[in-house]
Amino acid sequence: MTRQKIEIKKIDNPTARQVTFSKRRRGLFKKAQELSTLCDAEVALIVFSTTGRLFDYSSSRFG
Repeated sequence: MTRQKIEIKKIDNPTARQVTFSKRRRGLFKKAQELSTLCDAEVALIVFSTTGRLFDYSSSRFG
């Protein structure tokens, strides 16, 4: 059994949009950390929410 492909489009419901943003942001940050660890790479990630809030990740805090 495989997952069905979903159409990528803006989510109209603001609550559902925020929940999706939070879940995907967490997943994106996890992937950035995994990339940094597995490949010994320096990774920086900057994400702005629709309200303008900043979320960031950096694999290195020095330099």
